[in-house]
Amino acid sequence: MNKEINNLISKLLDIYKEGKLSREDFLLKLREIYFEDIVFAKIDHHRSLRKGFPEVIFGQNKSPAQILEIAKRILKYSNILLITRINKEVFNYIKKEIPQVVFNKEAGIIYIPLEKDEKKLKTGITVICAGTSDIPVAEEAAVTAYLMGNNVRKIYDVGIAGIHRLLGYRDELLSSNVIVAVAGMEGALPGVVSSMVSCVVIGVPTSVGYGASFSGLSQLLTMLNSCSPGILVVNIDNGFGAGYAAGLINTRFSK
Repeated sequence: MNKEINNLISKLLDIYKEGKLSREDFLLKLREIYFEDIVFAKIDHHRSLRKGFPEVIFGQNKSPAQILEIAKRILKYSNILLITRINKEVFNYIKKEIPQVVFNKEAGIIYIPLEKDEKKLKTGITVICAGTSDIPVAEEAAVTAYLMGNNVRKIYDVGIAGIHRLLGYRDELLSSNVIVAVAGMEGALPGVVSSMVSCVVIGVPTSVGYGASFSGLSQLLTMLNSCSPGILVVNIDNGFGAGYAAGLINTRFSK
């Protein structure tokens, strides 16, 4: 936390010393670290100091212009940018002014890749999903955890309809510090995985399934009612929330 504060203030001091900021602007920038008011949004620059990770933009129902303006403000104080629930058209709009962004089509996510070599990132997070239809939510979790400094292991299409597929990855699951288990249909995967491992399993119900799944509600209730201890459950289709929680947990392990 103190390192993040020092980095931000040191950056501002360097700009001030170079004569690129007046004394008044320097003081204004210090106040901006708390939050920046741009009328339609209040940019929480202070979040990096509190959480160790900057504010994330939820793209749904925001205009491309709003998203771009928020993104540009975030990048004033952070090298990390993550925008969720987005489409290719918005990506093309953003990329014109922020060329370093990439688009994960499956997850509907825009982000700036880390400068650090993936091999040097923290290990310990495994993201698994029950079926191919659950991959978009799993990818949202994986990209989020990656941007928090993790080399994420991904294991897809290992649902309980063919449980031998899951058992084939037993060693990888047992070596994890935290597992994100994404599942639609009956949502049983997190409970099965939790019965096999000693680490926390974060269950992510998806809205994938037939009518009686009630757009993910059935899966959510299954995970909440699991008799296997050690499961935490996030909201339906909330891959971002699961990836973020996994990142926080793995950071504690690395410390």
